[in-house]
Amino acid sequence: MTEENRGQPVLTEEQATVAAEKVLEKVDTESRFRKYKGNWALLITVIAVAMSAFHLYTSGFGTLMAMKQRSVHLAFLMALTFLLYPGSAKSPRNRPSIVDWIWLALSITSSLYLFFMFDAFSIRGTAITLDYIMGTIVIICVLEGTRRTVGKELMYLSLVFIAYGLWGEYIPGVLGHTGFTFRRLVYQLFLSSEGIFGTALGVSATYIFLFILFGAFLTETGMGLFIKDFAMSLAGRTIGGEAKVSIVASGLMGMINGSAVGNVAATGTFTIPLMRDAGFKPVFSAAVVAVAGTGGMIMPPVMGAASFIMAEYLGVQYVTIMLAAAIPAVLYYIAEYAYVHIEAVKLGMHIVKEENITPLRKVMRERGHLIVPIVVIVWLLMIGRTPLYAAFYGIVSSVAVSFLSKSTRLTWKAFFRAMEQGARQCVGVGMACAVVGNIIGITNLTGLGLVLGDNIVSLAGGSLIVTAFLTMVVCIILGMGLPTTACYIVTATIAAPALITLGVSPLAAHMFSYYFACLSNLTPPVAIASYGAAGISGQRPSEVGWAGFRISLAGFLIPFTFIYSPQLLLEGGTALSITMSTITSFVGVIALAASLQNYLYVKMNLIQRVACFAGAVCLIFPGTITDVIGVALTAGVWFWQKQQRKQTRMQHA
Repeated sequence: MTEENRGQPVLTEEQATVAAEKVLEKVDTESRFRKYKGNWALLITVIAVAMSAFHLYTSGFGTLMAMKQRSVHLAFLMALTFLLYPGSAKSPRNRPSIVDWIWLALSITSSLYLFFMFDAFSIRGTAITLDYIMGTIVIICVLEGTRRTVGKELMYLSLVFIAYGLWGEYIPGVLGHTGFTFRRLVYQLFLSSEGIFGTALGVSATYIFLFILFGAFLTETGMGLFIKDFAMSLAGRTIGGEAKVSIVASGLMGMINGSAVGNVAATGTFTIPLMRDAGFKPVFSAAVVAVAGTGGMIMPPVMGAASFIMAEYLGVQYVTIMLAAAIPAVLYYIAEYAYVHIEAVKLGMHIVKEENITPLRKVMRERGHLIVPIVVIVWLLMIGRTPLYAAFYGIVSSVAVSFLSKSTRLTWKAFFRAMEQGARQCVGVGMACAVVGNIIGITNLTGLGLVLGDNIVSLAGGSLIVTAFLTMVVCIILGMGLPTTACYIVTATIAAPALITLGVSPLAAHMFSYYFACLSNLTPPVAIASYGAAGISGQRPSEVGWAGFRISLAGFLIPFTFIYSPQLLLEGGTALSITMSTITSFVGVIALAASLQNYLYVKMNLIQRVACFAGAVCLIFPGTITDVIGVALTAGVWFWQKQQRKQTRMQHA
């Protein structure tokens, strides 16, 4: 153990989890919910289980008409919102207040109004006064629910767009429009399929909810323990294996849990103490977990919630998004793996002791059957089934295979706990999807998306690299105040069209926006994933945030790669070109990790570091000339470093 690690408190898993929850309550609005006991807790359980049962039933036996499915979904979301999330710091924490009950009644009534009256509205074809009244109430309730669950920033942004829709006619220049009445806005946001009850909420009411519920069921069957032991058996026997275990575990956890913070909490409690005890600096240990946890949002088959919305926006099957994300996700984790390996070599680390590693054969014998649900989902998606169909049978198979072993068997108590947790975990994402309906609705009504896209291109002077850079900046800034799903939807609506205008394929443009929406979890000063890891490790969030940013720098270059080389998204190109692009990018991210660490075999001098960095950039950005230059530079540094290590060993012999 290094000198810096001495005196650091070693937290138990329970203490680490509590510490993480406290930090998250400060920085993550979705974590600030009431913790009920007794009858109040029973009420929440009943509502949450009923919500999960509704979505399970409709996914297995046929969803309702789109607007009706979404109205019931929103009613459940807002019921849990106003019961679980207090309106202010002065609100009671052991029961709902009178104000909460008023919000609850208004939200449920207005949400279910569309369920009961949509047929009548469809027949008459025009809106009546009661429609506008209920629509106004829904808009207000969604804004308040968003403030409680997601945060005031997204609520304010939504209000700005509503104000723009009402008074944009007074704005001079290209951003002005003809103006719309309040009734026209309510119609757009409440009664049309482009507002609150639009695509985003529709995806939340189907795919997103089912996959979150799937993750909850796998958690109850003991998937976390399986991933921990499996990762240790794979990576533990390498230099710095303690840190590599975190990367492998987060990648595996990310396959079923598309949440950065959830991924950090699931793996950080056991990997951070492991890394710290091995000799890694505490800040570095936390940063590794934050970066690895964020990668879970881009790791197929179950990516972040926004990936399902992307499939709907592009009008493609989810399997297309899943396959497109595969190579970039692997590159992301390879870049972090290389960074950690070089750090371990610099510190003179050793492999993990054999007695601390569970043999792979034993891991697979005891819990290997838990992989079956993931295989089921991937197979169903690959043969063209919908994500909703795949998620439903993934849940069914997770329950079925749990009975293959006594240690994983799902009891009735665990079953209902999974049903409850699935619903509760969906509240924040669902409310974000509802409120961004206001932004999408106003953008489509006013034509703002096309106007902003054209102006971004003009500001960039028609340059693709500058336009991509501006899009990245927009994503990162929005990501400081918005959850990933909302961040992606806004940038996909406003910034992605600018990239498409310059000839970028729609898939690459949307994947670019999605990537940086995810990476905003690691961008200081507001880096939620790093804050969660800091809470577990007991370190300062700002220090962990900047350390995580440095480790993830290679990840910030990967989206630019597939802008210029869509072959990495398996879009276009031959098998040979895809292979070559993958190999050069693979070497490039490793070279970048070495240049950032200033070390390969021995410490680099300035010429080596600059040459290695330049070679990495040339390899990451595709092209025959750049590839040749990149290979020449990195190979030159590699041979030079190897010769220096040989000379150093001879001097010490």
